[in-house]
Amino acid sequence: MRWSGQELGVEEPSALPGLAKLNNLVRSVQTPEFAGVTFHEVLAKSALNKVPGQSVMPFGWTINPYRGCSHACTYCFARPTHTYLDMDGGRDFDTQVVVKVNVAEVLEGELRKPSWGKHPVALGTNTDPYQRAEGKYRLMPGIITALAESGTPFSILTKGTLLRRDLPLLADAAGQVPVDLAMSIAIFDDELQHSVEPGTPTATARLATVTAAREHGFDVSVLMMPILPYLTDTSAHLDHALERIAKAGATSVLFSALHLKGGVKPWFMHWLAGAHPELVEKYEDLYRTGTYAPKEYRKWLAARIRPLIRAHGMERGREDPATGGVRSSAIGMMRNDEGERVSIRTGGPAGGPIGAPAGVRFADLARSGAPMTGLQVQPTLF
Repeated sequence: MRWSGQELGVEEPSALPGLAKLNNLVRSVQTPEFAGVTFHEVLAKSALNKVPGQSVMPFGWTINPYRGCSHACTYCFARPTHTYLDMDGGRDFDTQVVVKVNVAEVLEGELRKPSWGKHPVALGTNTDPYQRAEGKYRLMPGIITALAESGTPFSILTKGTLLRRDLPLLADAAGQVPVDLAMSIAIFDDELQHSVEPGTPTATARLATVTAAREHGFDVSVLMMPILPYLTDTSAHLDHALERIAKAGATSVLFSALHLKGGVKPWFMHWLAGAHPELVEKYEDLYRTGTYAPKEYRKWLAARIRPLIRAHGMERGREDPATGGVRSSAIGMMRNDEGERVSIRTGGPAGGPIGAPAGVRFADLARSGAPMTGLQVQPTLF
């Protein structure tokens, strides 16, 4: 097999009890290069994940080559996924990383199935595909090649500067399918960033990756997510951040305030109590009633940041409602049964154009179970 020669280091025989649920576990290994991190290599049974969503198409698709992430972001919403393996969403999430070593081969088989509709696929919306382990396992080149050769559009969201390794391959893929890239950079104060996201590259390194991607011909979105109340929501911090983002060449910016799921809040609050104890009471009050910051705060934040985005010559990006990643450029057009390209509009609250991947036929949309109430099909000439 392709991965058989990828020796990382010493085998770790004392696998955690929860890994018994992974009957596809190959081995658990450690290496001095990744001190304190154990990699649990598994044989994936599937690569494509269907995610229910609120777009015209009733779902989005994602690929997660890894479970757990050495970026160790204290606010990461994916932390609760480790509890399925009887691990905690804190330190275990940061140091016990599950690696799907055969994910590219499995993906190739799934993409060959006649039933595959070539819907846009998102990577990086759960755990980061370009975390440091990718430098050893090299799973992404096979994934990129499989998607491109099958005619499947895809997007990548990452904090990892290792993306630069694959930019030539991604540029080739973009000649075959729509490819969308986004870099997550939430914090532009180096000391705070190292405290909140201790395993991530610096903001400077990530901005350089944005520039490199632009030089390869890509539009690049920057996700300022999450914005931390009382820490990164000042006008000075936001203006400084957007100035640097614009200079790096980013074409659009997405932003949102911090949200804290039940399995994430204790871990984040533990960090906050140690790093900024003066803010604990304010955060407890802000997130007392739920996962999200109050609507009033979110409206206040939007009113503060939107003029700054415009002032720095960028546009506000759009998020995919199904996957949570950057909205695929493949979404927006589809074909009816006569082969005409049509725009899709829904009668939903957004009221704007929402669409399906290019090449998806109208009859397929109807059979998919997507809500058709209020749907308007408007032939479009090109």
